[in-house]
Amino acid sequence: MTHLNGSKKLRDKYLRKSGQLWLDCGCGHHKTPGAVGMDRRKVEGIDVVHDLEVLPYPFPNELFNRVILSHVMEHLNPKYHVEIVDEIWRILKVGGILALAMPYAGSEGHWQDPTHIKPWNRDTAWYFDPSHPSQLYDVYRPKPWKVAANSYQMNGNLEIVLEKLTEKEGKALFAQAQGK
Repeated sequence: MTHLNGSKKLRDKYLRKSGQLWLDCGCGHHKTPGAVGMDRRKVEGIDVVHDLEVLPYPFPNELFNRVILSHVMEHLNPKYHVEIVDEIWRILKVGGILALAMPYAGSEGHWQDPTHIKPWNRDTAWYFDPSHPSQLYDVYRPKPWKVAANSYQMNGNLEIVLEKLTEKEGKALFAQAQGK
């Protein structure tokens, strides 16, 4: 397993390409150009071999500017979803972005793949945003995020963008949402 924390050469290689450090989780053979690729399978182009369901990830706190999970979350055991999103919060810089794409719950894309375990729908992202008036955040109280984008596409995919908030921002937004 490669640890970026201990590999200044690898980290600098990716920082030079974009000025930011991106992590593409579960990317397999389809790594985002310029990103660090992490997958549990050792395939060509993967920089870090690590299972997303095994926490913690082999990175220091606040290393990345962006983390991508494109058509990955629906393959992971749902009992780990909150912990995985919390772990990504740990390795993202404040204001960093988590970009998620997956088949929408009930779509043909979700049902066609026998390895899909648990879909999300348009309301799932709100469990991570302390400012949402639905109070869904209060169920699990994960690390705080702002839902920056949450859209259902006509092709049956759900695209979500979460922005990392500080713990202090999250507490203030949660109190405000509760009317305190």
